[in-house]
Amino acid sequence: MNVFITGSTGFIGTNLVQKLAESGNTVHALYRSEEKKKKLIHKNIKPVSGDILNIESLKNGMNGCQYVYHTAAFTDVWADKKNDIYDLNVTGTKNVLDTALSLGIEKVIFTSTAGVFGPSINTKIEENSINELKYFLEYERTKAEAEKLVKSYSNKNIDITIVNPTRVYGPGILSKSNSVTKIIKSYINGNWRLIPGDGKSIGNYVFIDDVVNGHILAMKNGKNGERYLLGGSDLSYLDFFLTLKNISGKQQLMFKVPLFMMLLLSHSMIISTKIFKTPPPITPELVKKYNYNWRVSSQKAINDLGYKITPFEKGAEQTIQWIKNLRL
Repeated sequence: MNVFITGSTGFIGTNLVQKLAESGNTVHALYRSEEKKKKLIHKNIKPVSGDILNIESLKNGMNGCQYVYHTAAFTDVWADKKNDIYDLNVTGTKNVLDTALSLGIEKVIFTSTAGVFGPSINTKIEENSINELKYFLEYERTKAEAEKLVKSYSNKNIDITIVNPTRVYGPGILSKSNSVTKIIKSYINGNWRLIPGDGKSIGNYVFIDDVVNGHILAMKNGKNGERYLLGGSDLSYLDFFLTLKNISGKQQLMFKVPLFMMLLLSHSMIISTKIFKTPPPITPELVKKYNYNWRVSSQKAINDLGYKITPFEKGAEQTIQWIKNLRL
């Protein structure tokens, strides 16, 4: 089949493009960077220069396709102008949906984030969970707004399914959206020594192969207007780094950093950003997330899509081996 993918040079996008191309599909891959385009190498991949804010490039790339994966997004924790985040995550999504509707696309998969559900206060997050708190990041807020837009379009003459990955890790480009793998790599190299707070806060970590397969399964089995959490293993920071130690054999000296100290540091980074115009690695909003648990259930995706979860130990082992091979 002919498939159009936005965000084809991102962490999820590159892996999804490759998997679809290797499965015999013709993939129209939208890209902006000529440098990143070099990674789009396969006889079944047709690179398309453009941008989700450029309607003509969307029409050019989507023409002749039956299916669309919209993975492109502004994922950074910081932006000089909040409008930049809104433009890409909301306006860009509207452009993709309008173009898909006008060209008679059969089905669209929209990649959102598990962050739109907020933290797990009393029980694991599920698809019908309601966020009871203010969104921590502009990324999450705009993704939630984009989901409302997607829901409204699902009532029109087009099938749209939403997928909500958690914290994705695994082999692939070491971009900002692959921050968990960058942390794993830093730990292996002895450059990561920090544990947020007391280390007991829980997050959900999902292997990249599972996320890619979840997208493909959503295209095949996902219901119109529904969303599916693509999660993995619930782990505390202590268990996360303990697993890395056991698999890699690297026993690094780790330091628990109280959250109030991290908050002070993040505020100082914001001041530095305003002076030197360099993006901060962490922000106060990001630090505040460490106070909460983010436990997730993917049972709906398992039941409806046939989704499968790779245990963190197995996914981390593959990731660590890939990291070691990078240095060979």
